Amino acid sequence: MSEAVLQINDLQVSYGGIEAVRGISFDVKAGEIVTLIGANGAGKSSTLRSISGLVKPKSGTVIFEGEDITGKDPTAIVSRGLMMVPEGRRIFPNLTVLENLKIGAYLRKDDLEKDIEMVYGYFPRLKERSWQEGGTLSGGEQQMLAVGRALMGRPKLLMMDEPSLGLAPIVVQGIFEIIRQIHEAGTTVLLIEQNANMALHVADRAYVIENGRIAMEGTGKELLEDEKVRAAYLGTVEKRIEQGPEE
Repeated sequence: MSEAVLQINDLQVSYGGIEAVRGISFDVKAGEIVTLIGANGAGKSSTLRSISGLVKPKSGTVIFEGEDITGKDPTAIVSRGLMMVPEGRRIFPNLTVLENLKIGAYLRKDDLEKDIEMVYGYFPRLKERSWQEGGTLSGGEQQMLAVGRALMGRPKLLMMDEPSLGLAPIVVQGIFEIIRQIHEAGTTVLLIEQNANMALHVADRAYVIENGRIAMEGTGKELLEDEKVRAAYLGTVEKRIEQGPEE
C-alpha cells in the first residue's frame, strides 16, 4: 500500500467563536483521488484552507510528505508541491490566459514551455485564447484556467475546492474527465465537492463531513451505494447544478 502523502490529525478550525472544523483526521495516499463531500458549511473548504496555510488551525497537525506544515506560510507550502485550485477560480481577470499560467509557476526558475504545452494539451480552448484576458472567458474556461495555473506548479498533491460550482452539467463532465486524466498522469488529488455523484465516481476513497466532523468514510463505490449518502447528497446536488449554470 502507498504511503500517506498527506496526514490530517485532529484538525480544529475556528472563526471567532464559531467552530468550523471539529477535530477531523484523514489521510491521502500517493496516487489516490480522495474526496471530501458534505453540505455547504460542513467544514470542507475550511479544511482545505488550513492545509494550504490560508487559515491557521486552532489545533491539530497537517503532515505533508512526513513534514509538519501546520500553520506555515502559503508560499512555503506551495514550494513543497502542494497546490490548490480555489473555490470561485480566483484567476487574474486583467491578465491574459498565458500570463495567468505563468503566475502558477512563479516559484520556478526553469523553462516553462513544456508545461504550458502540457496545459494546452488538457485544455485546447485555452491555447486558442492564450492572448485573451482571463476576465473575458466563460465560467467553464475560467475553471480550466484555474486548474491549468495550478498544474504549472508541478503539484505533488493537487487540492481542488468545488471545481464544479456554478457550471453547466456538460462543462462539469469535461472538468471531471480532466481530473481523471491528471490523476492517471501521476498526480495525487484531494477533491472538495458538493457534487457528490461526480466526486464519488472518480474517488478512490471518500469522507463525508457533517458539522465539522467526519461522519462516514469508505471507497467511492461504497459511499455511492450507501442509502444514507444517496438520500442526503446524491439527489439534492444534482438539482443544485441544474440551477443557474455557466457555460
